[in-house]
Amino acid sequence: MTSQTTIDKTGSGDGGTSSGPSGPAPAGGLRGHPWLTLVTVAVGVMMVALDGTIVAIANPAIQVDLKASFADVQWITNAYFLALAVSLITAGKLGDRFGHRQTFLIGVVGFAAASGAIGLSDTIPLVVGFRVLQGVFGALLMPAALGLLRATFPAEKLNMAIGIWGMVIGASTAGGPILGGVLVEHVNWQSVFFINVPVGVLAVVLGVMILLDHRAVNAPRSFDVLGIALLSAAMFCLVWALIKAPEWGWGDGKTWLFLVVSVVGFGLFAFWETRVREPLIPLGLFRSVPLSAGVVLMVMMAIAFMGGLFFVTFYLQNVHGMSPIDAGLHLLPLTGMMIVGSPLAGVMITKIGPRIPLAGGMACTALAMYGMSTLETDTGSGVMSLWFALLGLGLAPVMVGATEVIVGNAPMELSGVAGGLQQAAMQIGGSLGTAVLGAVMASKVDNDLAGNWADAGLPKLTPEELGQASEAVQVGAAPVAEGMPGPMAAKVTEVAHDTFISGMSLASLVAAGVAAVAVLVAFLTKRGVNAEAGAGVGHI
Repeated sequence: MTSQTTIDKTGSGDGGTSSGPSGPAPAGGLRGHPWLTLVTVAVGVMMVALDGTIVAIANPAIQVDLKASFADVQWITNAYFLALAVSLITAGKLGDRFGHRQTFLIGVVGFAAASGAIGLSDTIPLVVGFRVLQGVFGALLMPAALGLLRATFPAEKLNMAIGIWGMVIGASTAGGPILGGVLVEHVNWQSVFFINVPVGVLAVVLGVMILLDHRAVNAPRSFDVLGIALLSAAMFCLVWALIKAPEWGWGDGKTWLFLVVSVVGFGLFAFWETRVREPLIPLGLFRSVPLSAGVVLMVMMAIAFMGGLFFVTFYLQNVHGMSPIDAGLHLLPLTGMMIVGSPLAGVMITKIGPRIPLAGGMACTALAMYGMSTLETDTGSGVMSLWFALLGLGLAPVMVGATEVIVGNAPMELSGVAGGLQQAAMQIGGSLGTAVLGAVMASKVDNDLAGNWADAGLPKLTPEELGQASEAVQVGAAPVAEGMPGPMAAKVTEVAHDTFISGMSLASLVAAGVAAVAVLVAFLTKRGVNAEAGAGVGHI
């Protein structure tokens, strides 16, 4: 692959091959300034990353206020992630076609408007519908943010920029439960969504003042409509199957139907991409072993991280009895290490390349997940903090390095598609991790609960009662019936928590195994050969 010439919105070109900035200084010192560009896109990205976890804390309050069923509440989360995952690559292509500045600003405006509309909604269908719009507009701004960074920063400073970008995502994701807990507890559930409105206004104001549009000379001029339809359908069926598998069961015909349709859809998409003049995703991209390895690495990282974190929140709240705010505070070591580690990882990757930091990061992640498999019902905060901090330390270089490998190994005119691939890999990995590790947890609990219940000398349960108890135990809750005597309630709680711990331990070991395999994948990566393509516009 070769570097591609870029043009700014005035039509002036640059050589595209220099590693440092060139060209005229941005007007007024603001427009196109790389570090100010980073601040601007970070504000927008923060909204999307925060919404991935902050809403989970508001769901119980929404359920009560809108008289929703458990399935309704699940849709509040699933609709967002489904729309986000399905739209990301297509949204990246829109940025490549029309410019990342415009795409980013439209995404921010739409996301903030949809957030405000959710806060004003008084029915579940409205909330779910606007969550879909949130996901679509979030998909517009995420790849555009990476495209703007890629076009603005010279190669020697791109990793630092991506490091700070990754820090914002990590901190927002991990900080969501804390902020959500404070808002729900002291204001209301609507405030969780209303908070995006002023943040969005700030991002738009900064974007209009600072962002400079960069477009590759040979940017796509047409749309692969059939390719978009095939990829969207395949992504929908895959993510839908992963979302519904815990409810339907992995052996259920509906689960396999959607998985098979997804595979067929991806196959038809790949075939069509070899026939169309301007494909949505040129399959030649995947001839780059480092880029392909970066995508796989991002999926595996998300499996271990999102899947493992899913159970940790239940462990802290339901086993240790913490409030949402306390649970979020106990995750601060993870957040803190990501905040500190991401920029440092960017510096390290710039100096020595991505392989060693990526392999070391996944090794730390594997060790952290193994450590989390040793947690018990009475494990102290100090031990928990150690493993959470190690997890954050491991994730930081992977978030930064895999992003740089994917985006940097793609040509400039496909930077939006590459950003969409990176984000889609994270979303699919997160969904896959939650679904697969959830299935591991459910299987372990189903296998152990009846025996543990009998060994404790508790009254025998009917198959229906055992099924209901198992569902509660899978999230760390004790199935204590109203009016149950104190000693029996204590025994039920002990059995429930011990069984949950055994399931969480096995799920964490599986996550550790995935992270260990990812160490080998990391050695297939290398520095982005096209990272310098966007270095010619703007000044540091």
